[in-house]
Amino acid sequence: MWLRIFCSKNPNPFAAVKRSDFLKTIGLGALGSLIATGAESASGARNQQPVASNGAEGASGARNQQPVTSYGASGARNQQLVTSSRAFGPMSIGTWPFAEHTTRAALEAMHKGSSALDAVELGVKICEADPRERSVGLGGRPDRDGRVTLDACIMDHLGNIGAVASCEQGVHGSSLARAVMECTPHVMLVGDGATQFAREQGFPLQNLLVPESEAEWKKWLEKAEYQPIPNIENHDTIGQLTLDAEGRLAGCCTTSGMAFKMHGRVGDSPIIGAGLYVDGEVGAATATGHGEEVVRTVGSFRVVAAMKAGKSPQQACEDAVREIHQLFVRRGKPWADTQIGFIAMDLKGRVGGFALRPGFSYAVASAKGVEVRPSAFLLA
Repeated sequence: MWLRIFCSKNPNPFAAVKRSDFLKTIGLGALGSLIATGAESASGARNQQPVASNGAEGASGARNQQPVTSYGASGARNQQLVTSSRAFGPMSIGTWPFAEHTTRAALEAMHKGSSALDAVELGVKICEADPRERSVGLGGRPDRDGRVTLDACIMDHLGNIGAVASCEQGVHGSSLARAVMECTPHVMLVGDGATQFAREQGFPLQNLLVPESEAEWKKWLEKAEYQPIPNIENHDTIGQLTLDAEGRLAGCCTTSGMAFKMHGRVGDSPIIGAGLYVDGEVGAATATGHGEEVVRTVGSFRVVAAMKAGKSPQQACEDAVREIHQLFVRRGKPWADTQIGFIAMDLKGRVGGFALRPGFSYAVASAKGVEVRPSAFLLA
């Protein structure tokens, strides 16, 4: 009961988004048309082409600094400097080509005054609500028992965090993770506890298994072989990072996880430091791909730590992927069926992306446009 009282200052801000209303609100008429007409190829696969732009990174010009007042646990006022990105405006980056739409939405929201945290949540909810995406939210592939379970985490520039894992029936794991962050004394809820919390907070609950994913699962049951295919079954996690006009960073990572996993399996996506990490004084990073390998190296924290030590976002992503590869070598494990990708952004507006193998791409949105970039990679 105390949770409801605590959150009553903002009644039900986490309700599932109605896709048509949401698209109208953020001005994505083109995307709404795309969804309405079903822009799949004859095979059912989505056509994902890079969008040309004149570049998406901000200049590394001088940044403004301004004092911001915060309140500690004791209620004492603290003064701190937050670096402003006004020299080049808000930015957002996200994993995989579908982030073209989610980063554009986040960018538009920040131009209208949204914070980085609000914008990143708003952006990923587009992907979570899309039943065509097979590893995020509604439409995600089930586990081997036919149950769709969701993992997500969210983090802001001050180190506030929230996460859910192995949660069922709620479309928007991102919003539920934020509710954990803002409405509980905890940082993660899992399984039945996460679903119960969603119900108590008024989240709409529904069956997340769409007919297409159910058909894939039934086909898989014929042999029941767990062999994820790189860039198909072990991707589609959306990790997104935002930098707003006040220099505040935020990130969110949300997924339905590996297709046909063991029930209860959790990868890197809801793990702060693995699937996502944000340091408001340095930068942010997020991961996609084979989550066990990202957890093994605390991948996203490793990327941000490298940036803190002076590496560029690109160099930091490359170092993290190389470390994962070296662990494969040391353990004598094959990596042919594995894909790992990292993206990162710092407070200067510099971005980076790197993958273990070919096939990974990421979207970058700024005042200069929206661009889907093929990622550099380590191994052919």
